[in-house]
Amino acid sequence: MLRQWKAEIICFQETKLKVVSQSVVHSLWSCNYVGWVELFSNGALGGILVMWNRRAVEVVDHYVGEFLVACHFKNVVDGVEWALAGVYGPNLDSSRSLLWEEIAGLCSWWDLPWCFGGDFNMSE
Repeated sequence: MLRQWKAEIICFQETKLKVVSQSVVHSLWSCNYVGWVELFSNGALGGILVMWNRRAVEVVDHYVGEFLVACHFKNVVDGVEWALAGVYGPNLDSSRSLLWEEIAGLCSWWDLPWCFGGDFNMSE
């Protein structure tokens, strides 16, 4: 039996958006119960948009930092709490430690299971 895939959380990296309105969100995801939080772009760089289906998860708390957007979620069905972060790391090696400090601070602030995704801009 083939099961239809249904999104509950979507994270866009490097959106390059300076403004995120309800019409923009609904043009990306037509879910009537969509919630979202964003980190606006800095010029032509960056920007993160995290969207979720409010029937599936509720946001207990959220954080918008310099390099990431993080949400503390609680599953509607079973009450399990967890966290997700969409990351867009700095291009400069000299700023990379700021990203890791931001991540470490969040992990100690929310003592939860984590899921991190995005572009860390790590080079060899």
